[in-house]
Amino acid sequence: MAYLNSPLSVRSLLVCGGARSGKSAYAQHLAETSGLKPIYIATARIWDDEMGQRVAQHRADRDARWTTVEEPLALTRTIRTQADPDRILLVDCLTLWLTNVMLEGGPVPEACETLASTCAELAGPVIFVSNEVGHGIVPDNALARDFRDAQGRLNQAMAQACEGVIWVAAGIPQVVKPAPPPAIRFRV
Repeated sequence: MAYLNSPLSVRSLLVCGGARSGKSAYAQHLAETSGLKPIYIATARIWDDEMGQRVAQHRADRDARWTTVEEPLALTRTIRTQADPDRILLVDCLTLWLTNVMLEGGPVPEACETLASTCAELAGPVIFVSNEVGHGIVPDNALARDFRDAQGRLNQAMAQACEGVIWVAAGIPQVVKPAPPPAIRFRV
């Protein structure tokens, strides 16, 4: 997959999009072409055979350049430990991490706030991948609605904390941040 090069220079990047939008492939491309040692921070837990197949495919998509660190919960500690000026971290993905935190009964707002505040302190660059889950219908149960809301708040916090934000749709990346705010005037 070919991507246009951009003069965007950041230390922290959030790559968002819907399911199967191409966000992980784009983030992987950025890490592989950075000139730094790519470290893949995997947040997934394998709950069933289908999830196992997804994880296997992600592993197969990475070559020998990559080092993989599996961390479903202690993400903030892991990125602090792994960050280095000679490395680029790829966290894939925040959505699965948040799922793990919620299912463990962890303090979701505090965990999200701590993760977001860590971005500015890291010793090297990091790319976070996250799903945008709020574009569909309203979920029919409380847990799913709580998750959708928590994911939206996490994405907002990470977008605020990261120097850059990319939106991926249909495999096409679009710069969201940094960008000038829209100039809007109202007519009367």
